Amino acid sequence: MVVIDAGGVAGAVGRDEALALYEAVGWSAYTKDPDGLVRALAGSTLVATARDGDRLVGLARVVTDGASILYLQDVLVHPDAQRTGLGRRLVSALLDAYPDVRQKVLLTDDEPAQKAFYESLGFGDTRDVHGGVLRTFVRFD
Repeated sequence: MVVIDAGGVAGAVGRDEALALYEAVGWSAYTKDPDGLVRALAGSTLVATARDGDRLVGLARVVTDGASILYLQDVLVHPDAQRTGLGRRLVSALLDAYPDVRQKVLLTDDEPAQKAFYESLGFGDTRDVHGGVLRTFVRFD
């Protein structure tokens, strides 16, 4: 049975188990810099985890001011547990913790399955919401 914990802080996730999960989903940008991953988790406002027994099978995290904006980051589900509703449960647990935050933002790859997943959770491409008057900017250093 998979248990979701949305009251977590980064310390609830061990370095090795986090690296194993990120590796399992192929997110090498994180696994190339384990110390950076540890810092990213530690700097998160809230971390939701999913465990099957002691095994970490899912993780999602947010960074937020708690009032006006929430950035959803790193929604990961181990390949063995994908397509079971686990990703939806992780995201819902995080968003439910901040019901009064109006603006919820995420950045993701341009894959049809990811687009469909986030749209099913109420997210929309900035080009398609509010009459198309919003524009998104990003900078990677």
